[in-house]
Amino acid sequence: MPLPELNEIQKIRNGLKLTQKQLAKISGVSQSLIARIEAGNIDPGYSKVLKILRALDRIRFQEVTATEIMTKKVVGIQINNTMEQAAKKMNEYGVSQMPVYDGKKIVGSISERVILNQIAKGIDVKDISSKKVKEYMEESFPSVGSNTPLSTLSTLLEHNTAVIVIEKGQIIGIITKADLLKVVHR
Repeated sequence: MPLPELNEIQKIRNGLKLTQKQLAKISGVSQSLIARIEAGNIDPGYSKVLKILRALDRIRFQEVTATEIMTKKVVGIQINNTMEQAAKKMNEYGVSQMPVYDGKKIVGSISERVILNQIAKGIDVKDISSKKVKEYMEESFPSVGSNTPLSTLSTLLEHNTAVIVIEKGQIIGIITKADLLKVVHR
């Protein structure tokens, strides 16, 4: 990808509503250097220009974080509840997966997919309904910090149905593939 021309630095900076001083601080170069570049009075070294352009890109393409797209209300089920209770809860709250708790600790996950797979295997729905969640639960969802960037979240959601968001040891939210759509229609 070609680098922008030096005369574009000022246009990009102005578009981001940054002062020369702010850009200098973010990029780690002097404000006077930015002023001289923008005025066309200097032919700066490659490393200085690269610092400025990288700083501008970081601001332009600042990534969305977990906190911005997570669902704060985490619907879960206890390990000793029945699969019927799990299915009812998923239906009631409109979720297709949820964490499984043993007290306050997450010990696994359960999803519509698990239930549908059992039905597809020919197992009687009444048998599934009466079983405990712990008999069908899968591994826990991965957990991330609140500042985890969208790029990491999307990678995790390629292989998992949900991601739990944790801050200071407490569960503060959940992110599913549906939550990624929030980014598209901001």
